[in-house]
Amino acid sequence: MTYGGPPYRGLTWDHPRGHDALAASAGGLVHWDVQPLEGFESHPIDALCARYDLVVLDHPHLGEALATGCLRPLDDLFTAEELVRWGDGSIGPTMRSYAMGGRQWALPLDAATQVAATRTDLVGAAPGTWDEVHRLARRAPVALSLAGPHAFLTFASVAVAMGEEPAADPDELIGDATGLAVLDLMAALDALAPPGTRALNPIGLLELMAGTDRLAHCPLVYGYVTYADRLTFSDAPVVAAGGRPGSTLGGTGIALSSRCVPSPELLAHVRWLMSPEAQGDFLPRHSGQPSARAAWTSSETVAADFYRGTAATCEQAWVRPRHAGYIGFQTAASAAVRAALAGETDHRQALDRMRALYRSSRTPKEHRT
Repeated sequence: MTYGGPPYRGLTWDHPRGHDALAASAGGLVHWDVQPLEGFESHPIDALCARYDLVVLDHPHLGEALATGCLRPLDDLFTAEELVRWGDGSIGPTMRSYAMGGRQWALPLDAATQVAATRTDLVGAAPGTWDEVHRLARRAPVALSLAGPHAFLTFASVAVAMGEEPAADPDELIGDATGLAVLDLMAALDALAPPGTRALNPIGLLELMAGTDRLAHCPLVYGYVTYADRLTFSDAPVVAAGGRPGSTLGGTGIALSSRCVPSPELLAHVRWLMSPEAQGDFLPRHSGQPSARAAWTSSETVAADFYRGTAATCEQAWVRPRHAGYIGFQTAASAAVRAALAGETDHRQALDRMRALYRSSRTPKEHRT
């Protein structure tokens, strides 16, 4: 199928995992621009969709996208059978994380969740429980992922491991006992962390670990297959053997903006990106991180140990709230967590602040006091 029109404009993130496979497969059909991951947090999704036909986004942006009507529902463009097949074949909650209001708004192009990363040449096998992580931190450099939104994401993942999913009650973020226990554990680990690690995003932490001996283990960091040749990735820690590995789903989906008038060629290309050929072979060979379960469990996938070593965590990952207002909450809640860890506020005050922020994020602006 040959496309003779001007190229569609697409926006993705400026890392080989987010760009290389898309650019290599686009031909003259799509021209892909890039921006830093932080750009998706700082630029409103409707402003990006006004400029681009295809947008690679994270599922928490859906609420704001739907509030502004800037995405095309994909169930108008693909058959129900196709959507069911892609959903059944995707690992964990990746497909349903892009469904809201009974419609499908994006397809899981890339799957990622917080997992453990370890320099096994320095410390041996990764600790499997949070108690073991704490013991390791007393004798080797261990750090949490706390920069940007990751302080709250780490908080949420530890809460999941402790048995309570945040925001299970849409009007309440977390219970007292769990929230305080999470902050206590995070503070104990952060007090032992190497200087400077608190300011590093996941890529910065992985770079530090891969390139120096200053960091040997991160118990929760978004997995990047591009580091699988230098680091060992394994399932996120549990509280006790047989427990749930607490982790917050990341990854990205590919969405079509409301300005996009998709040609048959464009829809065929999106179908191909979700195909077994693309997910199982093309994406992994071009630094991509597929969403298909078959790719995560196959011994034939490039960097198969990365996927098979973390698949159980991805299958059980927690899906963040997606209401309009969540992104701002995530930013402010992360600042509250960092303030607690730095001793600028006590843990009770920090938890109360986070709960108030969450309730406010769910209240329409015109009704806030």
